[in-house]
Amino acid sequence: MAEDQFEQVAARLRGAYRNGAVAPLRDVLDPLDGDGAYRVQDINTRYWVSQGRRIVGRKAGLTAKAVQEQLGVSQPDFGTLFDDMRVANGGVLDPGLALQPKAEAEIAFVLGKGIEDAHAPTDVVADAIATVHAAIEIVDSRIADWKISFADTVADNGSSAFFVLDDNGRPLRGTDIYAAGMVLELNGAIASTGVGAAALGNPLNAATWLARTLAARGDPLQAGDILLAGALGPMAPLSPGDQVRAIIGGIGEARFTYGGT
Repeated sequence: MAEDQFEQVAARLRGAYRNGAVAPLRDVLDPLDGDGAYRVQDINTRYWVSQGRRIVGRKAGLTAKAVQEQLGVSQPDFGTLFDDMRVANGGVLDPGLALQPKAEAEIAFVLGKGIEDAHAPTDVVADAIATVHAAIEIVDSRIADWKISFADTVADNGSSAFFVLDDNGRPLRGTDIYAAGMVLELNGAIASTGVGAAALGNPLNAATWLARTLAARGDPLQAGDILLAGALGPMAPLSPGDQVRAIIGGIGEARFTYGGT
C-alpha cells in the first residue's frame, strides 16, 4: 500500500475508539501482512505520543500455541502500553471506555535496565528484570465481533486496552514463573485457570522475544518499562459490574471492578 493508505487505515482504527468497532481490515491488509500491520500500529503510536500519551512498556500477544494456530501464524505479536491504560490495582474501569472487553491474567515484568541487543540471550533479559508482578490485561478489539486476523490485531495495537498491575513486585530470582498456577475470578467464581508455562513455554521467553524484536526495530526496551508476557489461560468476557481478580501462585494478585461500586 501507499503511505497515504496506511494513514487511512490508522485513522479508521483511531475513529473506532470514539465511534464503535469497524469491519475487519481485509479490504486493505492481507490477513497475514505483519509488515503492513506494524506500519499502521507505528503510525498510531506516533500519533498518540504527539497527543501527549506516554509510553510505559509493551505487551506480548498471541503467546499461546492454540491462538497462533487459530490465526495461522507461528509467532507472537506486540503492542504498546501507554500511561493512561493503567488501572490502579483494586480500582474501577469505566465501561464507557471499552467496546467489547475481555480480561486475561498474566505475569508482568518491570525492567531495571534497558535491553539494546537484538540477540540478547535469556540470561541477559533475566538480569534486566527488576520485579515480577501478577497482572490483568483488559484486551479489547476495535474490529467488530472480534473477527480478527493476525494483521487486524497487530494494526490494532495488539488488541490492547487497559492493564492492572499488582503493586507488590517480587524479584525474579527465586520466583517460579514457569510452574506458577493462575486462577482468574469473575464475581468470586472461577472464569479461567492456567499456568506460567502457557506464555511461550515460559514468560521469560516472551520477554526475551519482546526485547530482541524491539531492539531489532530500533526501539529497544528501556529501564522502567512494564512488560506484559501474555495470557496464562483463556480470556473472560466482561460485563458492567464485574469484579475481576487474578491470583498467581507465589507471585501475587491483581484486581479491579468493571464499572459499578
